[in-house]
Amino acid sequence: MNNKLLSLLGLMRRAGKLSLGFDAVAESVNSGASCLILTTADISPKTLKELNYKINNRTDVIAIDCDQDNMQKAIGKAVKIISINDKGFAQKAKLLMETDHGEE
Repeated sequence: MNNKLLSLLGLMRRAGKLSLGFDAVAESVNSGASCLILTTADISPKTLKELNYKINNRTDVIAIDCDQDNMQKAIGKAVKIISINDKGFAQKAKLLMETDHGEE
């Protein structure tokens, strides 16, 4: 897991640029605020299917190599789905994920 990404997620949380949990993420997508959705690796297939149905391809969804416990350590809340509601933060997160995959 990319520790820089987890640190960035913590910063986003403090900056108020995240929506946490299924319902809040769905609302962010519906309001047009969501720039990127991240899910943990341990999300259930049923929940992921429901999420994809609810958001109807309006926002990218990326699974990160992180479980709910690590997410909780990074952002302070035990969730498996988050929405990044800032274009700059979303781009930085994607860049960090690409960098992480390139190192493997």
